[in-house]
Amino acid sequence: MKFEISAEKREAQGTGASRRLRRVGKVPGIVYGGAEGAVNIQLDHKALFQNLRNEKFHASILTLNLNGGAQQVLLRAVNMHPFKLQVQHVDFQRVSKDKKIHMKVPLHFVNADKSPGVKEQGGIASHVLNELDISCFPDDLPEFIEVDLSNLTVGHSLHVREVALPKGVELAIHKSENPVVATVVIPSLITEEEEAAAAAAAVAPADVPTTEQAAAPKEGEGAPAEGEKGDKGDKGKGGASAEKPAAADKGEKKEKK
Repeated sequence: MKFEISAEKREAQGTGASRRLRRVGKVPGIVYGGAEGAVNIQLDHKALFQNLRNEKFHASILTLNLNGGAQQVLLRAVNMHPFKLQVQHVDFQRVSKDKKIHMKVPLHFVNADKSPGVKEQGGIASHVLNELDISCFPDDLPEFIEVDLSNLTVGHSLHVREVALPKGVELAIHKSENPVVATVVIPSLITEEEEAAAAAAAVAPADVPTTEQAAAPKEGEGAPAEGEKGDKGDKGKGGASAEKPAAADKGEKKEKK
């Protein structure tokens, strides 16, 4: 897919000038690389924002129309506002057909539902990488790289060097590197939830004592008899009346003497 974008040279520079451009719906930017020097540019925010929402725009050779001339460029950097849907700044790099470029290309995963690990073993496909570092000439730059997961089983992984690359595309990684791209795993979250539910069901509500329940009597101990309860009550309420006759007896002994 071919993309064309229009831009104008930007004379004013600095934070204040960039802020004024954003207020009128423009985006400050720069184009650099190649035989020419860097040029400050400005673009229409609405058109640029719509293009940025297209995944292919980030990994395609773009045609930049600048002051009546066309240049082949790549999108290299985009600065967004911290919380607004507003592009703050954008960088483009010129490319030459006879020089290789280094790009990050998105990965598209296919046939995961047909893999034995998902279809027969109940696993799920886990995407470890979502883009790949490649090197190629501008004319060979792919919009994306397709990753086939149809042969994956549970516990096995697909590595970078096993991915089929388009013609003219090379991996831009060290010779000793071979990171994992995707794998099929059993969802452990479901297993943990089932174990937690089983443990909760094993503990019945009646087995859990509360502060209002009386402690069960130990072996050999029974409930206190009614007489024992009465004795305790006599010590409280009837204790004073029981002591009075004793005091009266002492008075009678004194009179006899």
